[in-house]
Amino acid sequence: MTYANIVPAVFLRRPNRFIAEVVIDGGTGERTGGGTSERTGERIGDRIGGRIGERTGGETVRVHVKNTGRCEELLAPGVTVYLDAPNVTKNPHRSTLYDLVAVQKGDRLINMDSQAPNKAFGEFLRAGGYIPNVTLVKPEARYGDSRFDFYVESVGGQGGASTFHPDLQDGNRSDDGPDADLLNGGMASYSQGQPGAGVCASAVVRKAFIEVKGVTLEGDSVAWFPDAPTLRGVKHLNGLAKCLGQGYEAHAVFVVQMGDVRYFAPNDRTHPAFGEALRKATAAGVKVSAWDCDVTAQGMAIGKEIPVRL
Repeated sequence: MTYANIVPAVFLRRPNRFIAEVVIDGGTGERTGGGTSERTGERIGDRIGGRIGERTGGETVRVHVKNTGRCEELLAPGVTVYLDAPNVTKNPHRSTLYDLVAVQKGDRLINMDSQAPNKAFGEFLRAGGYIPNVTLVKPEARYGDSRFDFYVESVGGQGGASTFHPDLQDGNRSDDGPDADLLNGGMASYSQGQPGAGVCASAVVRKAFIEVKGVTLEGDSVAWFPDAPTLRGVKHLNGLAKCLGQGYEAHAVFVVQMGDVRYFAPNDRTHPAFGEALRKATAAGVKVSAWDCDVTAQGMAIGKEIPVRL
């Protein structure tokens, strides 16, 4: 996943979890679109197509932080951050010109956009990088009282990521799963052999729910999650374990929004209940994996699988 227009800046402070104040260094720039001028407060939607957001070196601006977590170890005064200037014509009522999406922590560039893990993993998933022979990817799929990031169907029981569950070989495709009509439509395309050569209509259909968690907390080249207590995260893990009893595969995927980390581990010091839930889910059969990312100021892509230490 990539960003359209990246601007470097220096972080000053974070008045609240949604807003940061930064200094944009050097040069001038201009944008067109909607939103609000940071300097004048003028509604940018009133000037669509004109010169807006003009800035000069050293200007202090308020920007939107695309991560409501604490991120205290990242957003220290004086660090270099990277801002994305989105197409605000899609939301002319927004009050900031920029989104803060990445931060430099020493020699390590960390993406801190909370939407980036799902976008990057979705691209990776659809390209067959995580599970081979995918025939259906449905984002935001509900199961019981939980909503998971992805529901996936694929064919065959061989290959794929090392975390793909080898034991569930449920070839009886039910019509009472998430959005049965949509799944039936996906199956129709599959049965016609359209997903690719070598796929036949009698192949095993595998069904999986996947929950993705973005990881920005790092220390001594170890990635940790969460950086703050997350009851929602515990609920997701418990919900994944419940899926197993109905013949679904269940996956918890931790997308580490940086590269060059040694391994991933639950942050028991911050939220011991999450670590306990993760270990219980793993024992129940939920497949847990962690992946680092290739991060640049312009975007992020899934890199390689890294060890998980529970």
